[in-house]
Amino acid sequence: MTTGSRRHRDSYGHIITAACFSIQAVGVGTYISYGVFFNPLMETFDWQRAAISGASSTAFFITGLFGMLVGRLNDRFGPRILMTIGAIFLGLGFSLTAGVSTLFQLYLTFGLIFGIGLSAVEIIALTTVARWFALNRGKMTGLVKVGTGAGQLTIPVLASFLIAWIGFQNAFIIMGIVAAVLLIAISQLLYRDPDIYDAGSSGLSNADDSANTASDVGFGPELNIRRYQILRPVQTTGIDFSMALKSPKLWLLCLSYLLTTFCLMSIMIHIVPYGRDMGIPPHRAAGILATIGAISMAGRFAGGMLIDRTGSKTIMVICFILLLTALLWLTRADTLWEMYAFAMVYGIAHGGFFTAISPMVAELFGIRSHGSVFSIAVFFGTTGGALGPFVTGLLFDHFLNYTAAFSILILIAAIAFTLMLCLKVKN
Repeated sequence: MTTGSRRHRDSYGHIITAACFSIQAVGVGTYISYGVFFNPLMETFDWQRAAISGASSTAFFITGLFGMLVGRLNDRFGPRILMTIGAIFLGLGFSLTAGVSTLFQLYLTFGLIFGIGLSAVEIIALTTVARWFALNRGKMTGLVKVGTGAGQLTIPVLASFLIAWIGFQNAFIIMGIVAAVLLIAISQLLYRDPDIYDAGSSGLSNADDSANTASDVGFGPELNIRRYQILRPVQTTGIDFSMALKSPKLWLLCLSYLLTTFCLMSIMIHIVPYGRDMGIPPHRAAGILATIGAISMAGRFAGGMLIDRTGSKTIMVICFILLLTALLWLTRADTLWEMYAFAMVYGIAHGGFFTAISPMVAELFGIRSHGSVFSIAVFFGTTGGALGPFVTGLLFDHFLNYTAAFSILILIAAIAFTLMLCLKVKN
């Protein structure tokens, strides 16, 4: 590769980072904004919190379930077509939620259709950036995950104003359409890894990306196989998928991540209703969620920078300490300033957790099958994230307060912390 070609590829790496940042902001921000629709749905249909939480839980579970398929397909065929299809499902599911009148319809539109679309967001963005950057993987992952915080900061607030302005049904429609259009446009900038981009800039058409990628796994002309063996020395480091599945480290990591995400998503879905229960006005309650998003950007960026120096496990340990501190504080928080103080501490931990998981998979297993292995961890995480809000909603409906639910979250976070401490990242 010539110096000019290398410089051009490095320059395109910035576009990849910006694209993955934007995918996270739009996709995750739209999902998190569901918490702002919570009260309008309760007031309009007189549904219980557990039932409304269940739709979010279903979407999160479907995200992980289909994410395993997305991870496998992304390793073979690249992110562009997968992200385009995901964008269509995401926007369609969110828009169709405007017309629901039964819980079955809510679970179908938001839980299933939107969840299928959301499955591409995390896998595509984080696996793509992991493949593009080897030396600064933590830093670049942190930058991409700042996009999640940016989405959490802006989109729920925009949703709250849209609801007040045009009603929650119209807000669903507009947000779904805008999200789909943006994600489709952004996905056209994606290449699976630098070598696919190099092939395209060397005269291979974009339509050949899938065929070229297929040659990496045993298909296509022998000439292409030899070509990519030369061009892709970094991309083949690490163990294959079947070996990773036999490693106890994978299942220890997955179980810890399941319990962690159980806690994290419980907070993200229920923090606005909790604030409303305390008499906090709707926009200020949405501001608590926005504050978490804003502060989590600092956690994502700082965590990503530190990962390259200290490793992912150290960041995980710090985040667990902050999470437990924030949850203990939340059990006594009953004023607006105390809720915002909680959001600041919790936000750092929240951002750090979701930044560290992808680099940790790379540290443990390499990136030969990163999409496939990472998707397994994501599936466990989304399973925990699906159960968390639903169980929290059930506990509220039973006790008519969040005291028991928050106490259980502290216990679960402590167990997840213990499992993480048992994980040896380096042999």
